[in-house]
Amino acid sequence: MSAETTSMLVTFVPLIGMVVLLYFFMIRPQKKKEKQAADMRNSIEVGDGITTIGGIVGRVASIKEDTFVLETGSDRVKMRFKRWAIQDVEKLSLDTPADSSASK
Repeated sequence: MSAETTSMLVTFVPLIGMVVLLYFFMIRPQKKKEKQAADMRNSIEVGDGITTIGGIVGRVASIKEDTFVLETGSDRVKMRFKRWAIQDVEKLSLDTPADSSASK
């Protein structure tokens, strides 16, 4: 190997290493987080509790392809949102709570 080739390798190997580290510490976790958010948004069902990115809280009344209708408050106001506006999903629990007298 000539001195030029060795010098070039010494220059580019740390740079390539930094790019690999950047991928594993920044890009890969971000893609994983985006996939989890997309899975959460696609798993909503009628009756689930939703919090939107604007802070509106309610229950899902109906779902279409890329939108859903959120029912809020005691007066049952209905609003239509895009799926990307979901921040958090609280799944509807079909389990009944255990009777406290049954455990005694």
